[in-house]
Amino acid sequence: MEERLQKVLANAGVASRRKCEELITAGKVTVNGKVVTELGAKADPAVDTITVSGKPIKKESKIYVMFNKPKGVITSVSDPKGRSVVTDYMKEIKERLYPVGRLDYDSEGLLLLTNDGDLAHKLTHPSHHVPKTYHATVERVPHGNALEKLAKGIKLDDGMTAPAEVEYQDIDPDGKYATIAITIHEGRNRQVRRMFEAIRHPVTRLKRVSFGGLFLNNLQRGKHRKLTVEELEKLREIADSVQE
Repeated sequence: MEERLQKVLANAGVASRRKCEELITAGKVTVNGKVVTELGAKADPAVDTITVSGKPIKKESKIYVMFNKPKGVITSVSDPKGRSVVTDYMKEIKERLYPVGRLDYDSEGLLLLTNDGDLAHKLTHPSHHVPKTYHATVERVPHGNALEKLAKGIKLDDGMTAPAEVEYQDIDPDGKYATIAITIHEGRNRQVRRMFEAIRHPVTRLKRVSFGGLFLNNLQRGKHRKLTVEELEKLREIADSVQE
């Protein structure tokens, strides 16, 4: 069955959907020997011969991995500066893996990786906001009315945030810090950190504990595991709700 070329490449584990689009427009993809640069082009991987940079694409088996990313690790598969990247922690996995969304260099916690480009694209699609829960340790203890501002939506330099769910997790008896659980439904750059900066309680530690119905639970820092059948079904339910 013919599908958009970038979707075919993503499903084959070449890269994320966006990166596959870049490969096409850069003239690095051929279909039956002809260079294709149109993003609207379609192909049937069961019939057509498709190459990327001269190499035929393969149909890799799909793999879905949960990783507890440590602080100080880049959410990428490579880094020109030679810094540690998430795939350094799973070199025994032969399939090519790509992160679903991002976690900042200074943040830690749950990160999903897969070679299923179509699922990754849907989970990060701007029309559908996957819930993400973080434990944010902040300077001093925010008053309840400050957290209420986050819950209702707060103005950042790129606009108002959507309503969030917030609650206290831990409070220092001396009032030097607090840990707040916050669930957001957007994916703006450094959003949680900017939200707490807006109420003047900078984040000193940020850990993502949940993503789209998946929970980090007792997975140790720097370790990974494959998703269970039930977890994968939850993700697919979310992905299938996305309308493009």
